[in-house]
Amino acid sequence: MLKGSGEQLQPWVEALAAALAEALPRLHGTAADPLVAEVVAALTAALARGELELDLAGAAPPEVSEPLWPQGHLQALRRSPLCQDPDGPLALEGSGLQWRRWQRQRQQVIDTLVGWARSLEAPPPAEGSTATSGPLRLDDRQREAVAAVLGHGLVLLEGGPGTGKTSTVAAMIAAHRARDPDARIHLAAPTGKAAARLRAATGGSLPCTTLHRLLESRGERFGRHRGRPLDLDLLVVDEVSMVDLGLMGALLEALPESCRLVLVGDSAQLPPIAPGAVLQELQRPDRRQRLGAAAITLDTTYRNAGAIASVAAVLRRAIAAGPDGQDPDPVALILPQLRQLNSADNLEWRPCSPRTLPQALVTRLRDHQASLARRAERCAPGSPQGCRELLAERDRLLVMAPRRQGRWGLEAIHQALLGSRLEGELQDLPTGTPVLCRRNLPELDLANGDVGVLVGGPGPAARLLFGDGDGEGFWIHPGQLAGAAEPALALTVHKAQGSEAEQVIVLFPSGGQRDRRLLYTALTRARAGALLLTATAPDDDGDRAPGERT
Repeated sequence: MLKGSGEQLQPWVEALAAALAEALPRLHGTAADPLVAEVVAALTAALARGELELDLAGAAPPEVSEPLWPQGHLQALRRSPLCQDPDGPLALEGSGLQWRRWQRQRQQVIDTLVGWARSLEAPPPAEGSTATSGPLRLDDRQREAVAAVLGHGLVLLEGGPGTGKTSTVAAMIAAHRARDPDARIHLAAPTGKAAARLRAATGGSLPCTTLHRLLESRGERFGRHRGRPLDLDLLVVDEVSMVDLGLMGALLEALPESCRLVLVGDSAQLPPIAPGAVLQELQRPDRRQRLGAAAITLDTTYRNAGAIASVAAVLRRAIAAGPDGQDPDPVALILPQLRQLNSADNLEWRPCSPRTLPQALVTRLRDHQASLARRAERCAPGSPQGCRELLAERDRLLVMAPRRQGRWGLEAIHQALLGSRLEGELQDLPTGTPVLCRRNLPELDLANGDVGVLVGGPGPAARLLFGDGDGEGFWIHPGQLAGAAEPALALTVHKAQGSEAEQVIVLFPSGGQRDRRLLYTALTRARAGALLLTATAPDDDGDRAPGERT
C-alpha cells in the first residue's frame, strides 16, 4: 500500500510505480528521495488513467504524504536531477509535473496543430461557381466555420450534441468542392462505429475509414508517414475527443503540408484511454487564443433531445466550469432535473439497490436477446433484407456500464444473461448474441470496437455478421477472432463512445469511476430515449475496482 488516503491501486500500477521509484534515481546516478518517489507513484497512477500531468497545485493524490503536499514535494523535485532539463525524465511546467517524454511529444503535436491553423490562400473558385456553403441554412458560427476551412490549414469545430456539427461539416465540404471540384477529400474517425456514423451522416459519397486504416496501421507502426504521405487536399476527422497523442502525432506525420485538416468533436466527452487528450489540450485558453478564427464552438442546439438534452447540458456546463474531480457526484448535479421527470420524457430514472443487477435491465436485455435471436434465424448470406433487419436490431439498444467488474459490471451482466455459455468458444454463444471485436484487424476489415452478431449458432456452423446496418454486411468465422472478441450485450462507456442507439440503458453504480464525463458520454449515445439506473446507496462490500481502466 502506498502512502496517502489508503485507496489501493491496481497491482500492476503499484508494482510499476515502485519499480520506477527505485530505478530512476539509480539510472541517473542520484540518491533516492522519498518525496520524489511518492510523486513518481502519483504520476504513474495518473498515466494509468490516461492523464499526462499531475497538478501540484491541486488536492493531494492518495500516493503522497498529505502534510508535506505540495511544498515539500516541489522542493524535492526542484533539487532532484530527475527534474533537470534536458535529460531528467520528469518535467516541471508551472504547477504541473509531467513525464518529459510526453511533455515533448505533446508540445510538438500542439505546436504543429497551431501552426497548421495558419492562414492559407483560399483555393480559387471553380469556373462559374458562386457557392460557398451549399443550400444549407447556417447560423453565424457555422458560416464562420465554412469561411475558416477556405482560409486556414486547420479548423477546430467543437460543440455538444445537436449543435449542427455534421451539417456544418457538410457545408464546409461543399464550399471546398465549389472552390476545388477535383479536391481529394477523405473522412475519418477513431473507431469503426464512429466512421460508419460519419459516412451515413454525410451521404456516403466520400471515402470514410478509421484513422488506423487511413494510416495503414501495422501493429505499432503505420504505413503512411513523412516519407510516404497521404495524397489528400482535405481531411475531416470526427470524434476527436477519442484521439490520443500518439495517434494524432502519427496523423500529422502522414499529412502533406498542403492538406487542410478539420477536427470535429465534443470536448465534454471522455478522453481517450491511451495517454494524451488532444481535444482537451486544445481547449486551454492560451491555445484557443493561438488558434484564433480557426477554432469555432457551436453552442446553438437544433436537435431537440428533450430531457436527455437538458440533463446533458447541466453536465456539460459542470465539465466546462472546472476540473473533473469526484465532488460533486454527477448524479447529485442533475438530481433536480431527474426529480422533475415524467412519463412523457425521453429520459427515465430509476434508483435501484446496488446489491443485485436491476430487474429492469435484465428484463429489457432478455427481450433484446429474444428479438435478436428471431431476426438471426431469418438472416443468412445472400439474404440482404434479413441481414439489414438484424443489424438494425443490434443498434436499437445499447447498454453501458462504467466498469467491467462488480455487481453492476459487464461480467455480472453477461453472467446473468449467458451463464455457462461464457465458458466456451465464441461459436458456443446463443444465436443473435452481439460480439465485440477488441483489436484492429485490418486483414479482416475490422476495427477495435466493431460489434457483430452471431448467426447460425451455437455450434460449428456459426458465423459472425458485421456491418454498418446500411447494407448486407459481411461474414467472419468466429475462429478468426479467437482471443480478440467477447460478448457485447453491454459495453463499457469507453467502448461505446462513438456509437449511438435508439435506446440506451446506463448503469451508474456507487463508488469507483463517477466522473461527469462518463455520465455525459453515456447519456448522449441515445437517439430517442434513455434509462438511467443509479445506486440508492454506496457499495460497502468491496466489489469496487479502484482505478480500473476499461
